[in-house]
Amino acid sequence: MKKKWLFAAAAVLSLSLAGCGSNSSDKSADNTKEEKVLVMGTAADYAPFEYIDAKVSDDIIGFDIDLAKAATKKMGYKLQVKDMEFNSLIPALQADKVDFVLAGMTPNKDRDKVVDFSKSYYDTKEYMVVKKDSGIKSDADLVGKKIGAQTSSIQEDLAKSLAKEIKGVKLESRDRVPELIQEVKLGRIDALVTEDIVAENYLKQNKELGYYIIEDQEDQSKAAAFPENSKLTAEFNKALDELTKEGKVDELKAKWFKVK
Repeated sequence: MKKKWLFAAAAVLSLSLAGCGSNSSDKSADNTKEEKVLVMGTAADYAPFEYIDAKVSDDIIGFDIDLAKAATKKMGYKLQVKDMEFNSLIPALQADKVDFVLAGMTPNKDRDKVVDFSKSYYDTKEYMVVKKDSGIKSDADLVGKKIGAQTSSIQEDLAKSLAKEIKGVKLESRDRVPELIQEVKLGRIDALVTEDIVAENYLKQNKELGYYIIEDQEDQSKAAAFPENSKLTAEFNKALDELTKEGKVDELKAKWFKVK
């Protein structure tokens, strides 16, 4: 009986060890999968680049989201999207809280000093959004007015320049574009600097709003941001080139943007 008991105990121990090995392997596989996930930072208030359609779901959707999914798939990664304030995106990238940023962001000298940018995937123009009955039809009509822009954005830089050039102009910055649109509608802000494709989205929804194209401006390119010297920049550029050649980028533009 003693030998049979010892044999049975050994068998149980063997099965137990085998089970432990299986769990260890599963964990290793899980870790491998976790390593293949890229976390993308974005600010989901910038339709049609990235936004939430609360009437449909709480998911973040938009051109940048679809582009990121397509690019990271080609790169061999799964995508996780993290929503945050626009002015927190680059600090989050520097603090390794996200792997890259795709948020309708335009490269400039200050940003270039602390992050690396991918190739451009879209170019825009800047609009000044106003109430149709405001009488504001050009930069000359902004004398003594309040103009708004998103905090830490290229549009805020442009608004600051206008405030220096035009007498009596005051700048009002907000973290989210919808807040600024609401301020214009309520008359608390006279005009809002934002990009053409973003402006068109709000103009369709708010018939009382109009716009004019801001004078003396350059096209604003859009690019993904990565940590300095990250190998992901080259990988993303390669994926972007392939998606462009395949016609996928044009397909996404047709899906999300007004084709002119």
